[in-house]
Amino acid sequence: MPELDVLIAEEELQSKVDQLAGRINQDYEGKELLVIGILRGAFVFMADLVRKLKMPVIIDFVAVSSYGDHTDSSGVVRILKDLDENITGRDVLLIEDIIDTGLTLKYLYKNLKERRPASLKICTLLDKPERRKVELTPDYNGFAIPDYFVVGYGLDCGQRFRNLPEICILRRECRRDSENEG
Repeated sequence: MPELDVLIAEEELQSKVDQLAGRINQDYEGKELLVIGILRGAFVFMADLVRKLKMPVIIDFVAVSSYGDHTDSSGVVRILKDLDENITGRDVLLIEDIIDTGLTLKYLYKNLKERRPASLKICTLLDKPERRKVELTPDYNGFAIPDYFVVGYGLDCGQRFRNLPEICILRRECRRDSENEG
């Protein structure tokens, strides 16, 4: 079994979601907001966040891949599931679980910007600024974290650990462990 150490406790996560929702509520007061979650990692954070938003909210999802089955981004981004909603002329909030190199999010941001939304902002739960390979700063950021591989609260390794209620540091590579299991 992989070694996990809690980095951010469940209570801290919920407190941060409350703070982020408060800022978003102020910034978008009186407007309708199209919230786009980046699958799969952002779904838990996004669900908690949108329940705290006071304005009318429309929800959509996009799925992108740059990791495949690896723990490091390949830098090659593919859209696996595009939006169902037209974003032209709308206020859009893009929800990400974690910004690492920024390559995937920068690509997606540019792609969405070309669709001419009225506004486009980024909200991320976690940010690893020391890993950044491109210029990218989220509009709303939960936690800046050191260069750890983290799982839980929607984040995974090999599709495992998404259900943990806190953010944990994965101390050993999970692929090796899952291959050694029955």
